[in-house]
Amino acid sequence: MNILYTDDTICAIATAQGGAIGTIRVSGKEAISITDKIFTPVNGAPLSERKPYTLTFGYITNEGGEIVDEVLVSLFRGPHSYTGEDSTEISCHGSSYILQQVMQLLIKNGCRAAGPGEFTQRAFLNGKMDLSQAEAVADLIASTSASTHRMAMNQMRGGFSRELSALREKLLHLTSLMELELDFSDHEELEFADRSELSEIASQVETVIKGLVNSFSVGNAIKNGIPVAIIGETNAGKSTLLNALLNEERAIVSDIHGTTRDVIEDTMNINGILFRFIDTAGIRETTDTIESLGIERSFQKLDQASIVLWVIDSTEAKVQIDALKDKVIPRCEGKKLILVMNKCDIANDATRSECLKDLPGATIINPVSTLEGSGMNYEVISIAAKQRKGIAELQKLLTKAAALPEVTQNDVVVSNVRHYEALSHALEAIHRVQDGMSMGLSGDLVSQDLRECLFHLAEIVGGDITNDEVLGNIFKHFCIGK
Repeated sequence: MNILYTDDTICAIATAQGGAIGTIRVSGKEAISITDKIFTPVNGAPLSERKPYTLTFGYITNEGGEIVDEVLVSLFRGPHSYTGEDSTEISCHGSSYILQQVMQLLIKNGCRAAGPGEFTQRAFLNGKMDLSQAEAVADLIASTSASTHRMAMNQMRGGFSRELSALREKLLHLTSLMELELDFSDHEELEFADRSELSEIASQVETVIKGLVNSFSVGNAIKNGIPVAIIGETNAGKSTLLNALLNEERAIVSDIHGTTRDVIEDTMNINGILFRFIDTAGIRETTDTIESLGIERSFQKLDQASIVLWVIDSTEAKVQIDALKDKVIPRCEGKKLILVMNKCDIANDATRSECLKDLPGATIINPVSTLEGSGMNYEVISIAAKQRKGIAELQKLLTKAAALPEVTQNDVVVSNVRHYEALSHALEAIHRVQDGMSMGLSGDLVSQDLRECLFHLAEIVGGDITNDEVLGNIFKHFCIGK
């Protein structure tokens, strides 16, 4: 199927299976007439003669005149609809049999089953929303927290687009002046663009783009979860801790050393923040090839994490700290490190406190304190993962370590990798503009970089995109019916 083909009429089930009500969406130039072929109003005129934005009660009937279901049909006429086309929405009872029967009747009468995201794709192609807003629809559906919902809602309502539109206006002003000079290149004495003004505008644009690029670290963490690596020696209780945090038996727990040989990942929303927990293979000296690969991946995940939970068996605290501190602490520069002293229910408090003095700037911990040393801040907490003792306090520490700013629906935060890449390229281009003007380069060279900056900003909203493959790649990740 050519994803840009929009001359036909499409239909799809737009609600999840198992609900009391199921909705089928129909969109295209024959949406109303095709729906009329299978729908009989209880009273009054057919849909084609009714006003838009009305509900009509009636029956869906098959070829033999048998009633399939009692339904409500919503009527929309283009361009004032989600897709910008004539559309209907058929609300049936939620039986999967009924929904499939209605779908088959629509297809037999001229509809085509829609592909993933095809309704939103048509909305984009018909000018109902730009590309960044269209992508926000998928983010809104997938939102799992208040922050992800606010980010997606802001983008879908055009907050990001308005920010980019303001940038483009300033860049177009710059470009028009530079292009005007090029038109009169035979008159070298003519200079339409005040260079100090251009430098000021370029500086303003650079500041805004840089701010958007820098917001991606926050946006990505909110959208995909803050990566938290759970590391430590074998049998320190890492998998037990993961299960306690998730409140489910996600990882296999055993007294046998080296049970976890590969990373296990899962996400959890804690106090409105999404965390991505990564249980890693226990770190120890081993000759087992498979276990060694797992340990290597443990260090890789540690490097990728924003927060590190170093789980230590309190009954063997000194041995485990001495064995791993030179491997773990140097890798935690720039990260939040939390020392999780596990099995505190069977450990000696004095012994645990004494061994922590081997760490720079350590103080006695009971149950939570802060260590400062080596330019790093360590949070230390005592827990008993098997009894879930101290888990609530650990969750509070994780929320504190996340240190994510409060996101409102008015905040423009970049969370889409495609947008981040386009903005990064735009930032590089505006930097070249600034360098070119400071070096006194000719207007044609500066103008080329200005056009490139505009192009990358247009990539985000879809202004200059006509490539089928690019659009197909974006919309194929949508759910059917949207």
